[in-house]
Amino acid sequence: MRRRSPRRILGGLAAVTAALTLFSAASTASAAGSVPTAAPAASAAQAADAAVQPLSTSTPVVFVHGYTGSASNWVTAMSVFRLNGWSSSNLFAYEYDSYGNNVTNAQGLAAFVNNVKARTGASKVAIVNHSMGGLVSQYYLKVLGGNANVSHLASIAGANHGTTYAGACLIYTTCQQMYPGSSFIAQITAGDETPGSTRYATWYSACDGIIIPYTSTRLDGATNNNVLCQTHIGFLADTGVLGEIARFVAS
Repeated sequence: MRRRSPRRILGGLAAVTAALTLFSAASTASAAGSVPTAAPAASAAQAADAAVQPLSTSTPVVFVHGYTGSASNWVTAMSVFRLNGWSSSNLFAYEYDSYGNNVTNAQGLAAFVNNVKARTGASKVAIVNHSMGGLVSQYYLKVLGGNANVSHLASIAGANHGTTYAGACLIYTTCQQMYPGSSFIAQITAGDETPGSTRYATWYSACDGIIIPYTSTRLDGATNNNVLCQTHIGFLADTGVLGEIARFVAS
């Protein structure tokens, strides 16, 4: 993981020297509202509506970093999710080999998600990715059938349709796969880009500077959010955007 590489390409380039961490886990917490005794009793319809809400802040979240990134990229995001009601024990960061093969990385994500489900007892997880993490996530959901295990997919400046900036690191398989027009890109974008019952959303910006073209992040069938002006790495510290993502996952 310490091989020399283009340091300004995708993912957590500014944070690559940070220590690697597999899980961010702490004590379990839960939040449950109760109706005050003085309040009128809820109607049967209201109770039914509340009972069928598909998600809450108890949904485990798996964060997937970008090229040369690590779990440390998600420190701010995890803090924002905790402020929005998540327990640290339901926030996880998946790490993979930025220089290997995104097929293998996606297979590793599949195993990681299964492990999170086993640890938490959840039937589904939410995935939040950044940059090349979009390719890893899309391959898992679409090609490996992972959408059955994922309630929400949030892609932050994802290289979902590739980026010409990857031309600077084509010595590595991951960068070859990330280049627009690659067979890998063709595989994850052919047909339905947002398969299954998973809810998909993206956040992208013309000020990105790394995802070229910046509209590459958009997914057909997703809720695509155009952020006025944010840099590629800046997204990782943008508490406004991260708060939107937390609320999207809780919806």
